[in-house]
Amino acid sequence: MTEILTINNLNVTPKNDPNRFLVKSAAFSLSSGKTTCIVGESGSGKSLTALTIMGLLSKQLQCSGSVVFQGQDITQLDNKALQSIRGAKIGMIFQEPMTSLNPVLTVGYQIGEALTAHMGLKGSGLKLRVGSLLQQVGIPIERADSYPDELSGGQRQRVMIAMSIACEPALLIADEPTTALDVTVQAQILQLLDELKTRMNMAMLFITHDFGVVADIADDVIVMFRGEIVETGTKKQVLEKPQHPYTKALLACVPDAEGKKQLKPIDYAWLKDGLNDKKAAA
Repeated sequence: MTEILTINNLNVTPKNDPNRFLVKSAAFSLSSGKTTCIVGESGSGKSLTALTIMGLLSKQLQCSGSVVFQGQDITQLDNKALQSIRGAKIGMIFQEPMTSLNPVLTVGYQIGEALTAHMGLKGSGLKLRVGSLLQQVGIPIERADSYPDELSGGQRQRVMIAMSIACEPALLIADEPTTALDVTVQAQILQLLDELKTRMNMAMLFITHDFGVVADIADDVIVMFRGEIVETGTKKQVLEKPQHPYTKALLACVPDAEGKKQLKPIDYAWLKDGLNDKKAAA
């Protein structure tokens, strides 16, 4: 396996308050053909980390540290250089396809934009490639002329996947791509992403709240809490032998298949004590 991306000491702060860390000292690496899941509550820094990789941070935010993609620190690149990487070498599936897709353009046109921009495809060649991508994600070719509001939620998510893999990127970032879908469609989307990752030998960074999803698709797991990575490991290590109090608290919220488990909402007072105990032991 080839290491595709390495993040070292990544920090994200507001420009007007550089001492308030939204992401603090993040460090991890991604390899081709492997899926790494980032889990944590809303506001823990998962999506901010992904947006930093893509160079899509708000103008009110700033980052420090390094994001080395295929040997190049992309935090040092200007926007024009980043545009040559986004969509071509790094693809991203955003959380809500209905707000990510342009409602006044056909889905075929939107899939084709990256192909024209990065690969120079036009005319019949472009049409054939768009049709092939739609088929790969399980949508009939004739739906290329449909608008986003004419498709179901699952179909729109498949269109987003087709857009993200159009140029066969080395890294695919999926930001909670199944959150708004029913369980049957969710299973189909997860299977599709796993098949595409294997066939294209991509590295995949998958952001989720759902430990069921983690159990299905992850090779490695990163747990984030209040902007910091508090635990990393293989799926087996994190799910079966969690080390950090926050990871244990998250897993305690997950129901079992029989419905016999007593769920425990996260008690932050207890968690604070657990973290202090861990520091004292260290």
